[in-house]
Order: sequence, then C-alpha cells, then structure tokens
Amino acid sequence: MLLSQVNRARAFRALFIVVIACTPSGTNTAGTESAKVATPPATTIAAQPAAQDSYITKADIARTDGSSTAPVWVIVVSDFQCPYCKQWHDATYPALHNEFVKTGKVRVAYVNFPLRMHAQALPSAEAAMCAGVQGKFWEMHDGIFDTQEKWAASPAPAAIFDSVARARGVDFNRWKQCVSSGVTKPLIAADQQRAESAGVRSTPSILIGDELMAGAHPIESIRRAIDSALVKTRRQEPSRQ
Repeated sequence: MLLSQVNRARAFRALFIVVIACTPSGTNTAGTESAKVATPPATTIAAQPAAQDSYITKADIARTDGSSTAPVWVIVVSDFQCPYCKQWHDATYPALHNEFVKTGKVRVAYVNFPLRMHAQALPSAEAAMCAGVQGKFWEMHDGIFDTQEKWAASPAPAAIFDSVARARGVDFNRWKQCVSSGVTKPLIAADQQRAESAGVRSTPSILIGDELMAGAHPIESIRRAIDSALVKTRRQEPSRQ
C-alpha cells in the first residue's frame, strides 16, 4: 500500500523543529499545544491496512502526487481544519509542487491526522479521501482548504463539502455514497495511529528524508530539507563502475 517503498527506520529518526502548529488540547506554548495521545505499539506511518476493498486501495493511491521515480518522498501529515495546515497549504505547498514535484525530484503523500479538538476534521478527511476513490483527491484537497473558513465553524458543513465536490468535478452520487458509508474511516484511523506511533504530535508535520519538521515551515526551510535529502540519497546510491 501507500509508501511501502519508504525506509521507515530512516524516516522517523527525526528531530522536531517546532513552530506554529495545531495539536490536541493541552498546554499552550508559542502557538502550539502539547498533544495528549496514547501511543500504540510500534508500527510504521505509511503501512496502511491490508484491505482488499477497492475503495480503500484507490483512495490510498490517489493521495500521492509525483513521479514514481522521484528519489525523495515528502510526507505531509495534516488536518484539514487546522488553520496552520491551511497556512502551509496556501503559502508553501504551491512552491513545493512547482519546484520539486513537477520536476520529478520529489513525490508527495498526504497522511491524515484529524485532531479531536476539530469537530469537522474527520468529515473533511472523509470528503477528500472519497474524492480520491475517483482519482480526485488533490482537487478536493485544494477545495477543502480553500473553503476552510466557511465550513470550519459550521455545525453542519456537509452542504459546503457537497458544493466543493461538485465544483471539483467529482461524480457527486458516487462520492456521496462513499462519504455516507464511512468506508474510508479505517484508512484515516490507520494514518493517525501510525503517525502517532512515529512521534507526530501536531499538524502540519512534514517528513522529508530522515527529518520530521513540525509546523507551518516556509518554502525556504522545506527547500533546504529537500536539498539535504537529495544529497543523502545520491550518496547512498551504489557506485557505478
């Protein structure tokens, strides 16, 4: 399943660079709150459930972007309702995509981490993953972040998600059936469990190579981390005679 190619032992020997981020309620320090989570047995963040369900498989694949031959993975652990995730999406992700994904240097994967403090985090994740069943994850991803201010404060955001789905070219009836069935919940829950096991405590958290960066880092920081990961990858390649 998703990201089975990633070397997990390397991936999470990471140090956190803590900046502004969303976390479950706890102590509030410098724009962050300490997470209160139960750490499950050691697992890997990207090893998804061994489900045969085609919905799960399609949604799992759809939330990756970039060339399959890209030498570096960037794993984005995020919550659609987190304002700092939106900040990162708006200010940093476009440059990351244009500079590194389009050029074949990086492959991106989105990992769900819906925080309990955000009432609409899980419904928004389901909306995106069900669009992924139709190969429309990234279109819905962008639409959900673009409309966050509208639906985040709403006790009933379904109508807004419906509107986004229609605007982003999703087959509405199929998408609505997927959302109503809750079929993607196991995938979302597995995302969060593995992220917690790996030490993630806030959103956004960005994994680049062997560095885990917590917070809405600017493109300059992301660029440095990617460049470092690319250098390490080249050093680890077998020497050519």
